[in-house]
Amino acid sequence: MSLPATRVAVEDLNPWFVAFARAVGAGLLASGYLRLTGSPRPTRDQWRQLAAVALGVVFGFPLLTSLALTSQTAAHAAVVIAVLPACTAVFAVLRGRERPPPLFWAAALAGLVAVLAFLVASGAVSGGLGPADLALLGAVGLCGLGYAEGGRLARELGGARTICWALVGSLPLTVPATVVVTILDPPRAGPASWLGFAYVTVVSMFLGFFAWYAGLARGGVARTGQLQLAQPVLTLAWSALLLREHVSPAALAVSGLVLACVALTQYTRSGDARRNVNGAIGAQRQWERQCDRVGDLSNARKQ
Repeated sequence: MSLPATRVAVEDLNPWFVAFARAVGAGLLASGYLRLTGSPRPTRDQWRQLAAVALGVVFGFPLLTSLALTSQTAAHAAVVIAVLPACTAVFAVLRGRERPPPLFWAAALAGLVAVLAFLVASGAVSGGLGPADLALLGAVGLCGLGYAEGGRLARELGGARTICWALVGSLPLTVPATVVVTILDPPRAGPASWLGFAYVTVVSMFLGFFAWYAGLARGGVARTGQLQLAQPVLTLAWSALLLREHVSPAALAVSGLVLACVALTQYTRSGDARRNVNGAIGAQRQWERQCDRVGDLSNARKQ
């Protein structure tokens, strides 16, 4: 629901206010969470990784999508956002040294092609790339970096603390930016825009990352990130409900195909897990045989 909610928010609110004020609100919630849980401060190396996380998911993606959605629909934005899973996987390979098998890449590519083909056929794409599309492409690149770095760091800090420290560490920049934007353009909006702003603040920027980063850490950034393949289709569904856009029956069929591709990417992870388990069992049995031989030798010496 992030893109439709952002679209509703920027109808009345300044996009710069939406981008920075949501980070401030989420940062205050994050500060309270860290105090309640007594979380230790990150190390210097972890702060470097948190800077990359903040660049991607605190600054880059919220700001660029807010600017783009002032002139484009959420359905159009879903077209460009469809490449985010592939971008996340690339950063996972470059930064996290993950090595998914060929079947993973085939399933990920099939899901991406299915989504793009559906969106093109449904008329979501029209004309060439404009400033809004370039902003969305920039948002995808920065978000992929933020997801990959956050997923790696969550293995050490946990999903909740990773996003919380990124938000709190960004407050020295997001608070002054929000104050300046508020002075230059005081926010005036109706209930719908404020509700959209509240959603992107509490859910998209804060609570959603608790589960997302935890999942990336546990399942691998590249593989778990492919769950995002369902996001463009879901974005169209929420756009229909919130913005009353028409969604054709073909969307349901494509949704099934996309989810099948997602399941296949997760199957490759299951296969790796089974191989790891079988390898561990084999090593355990080999160690037991060695212990048995040592025991037999010890008994022979005693005799």
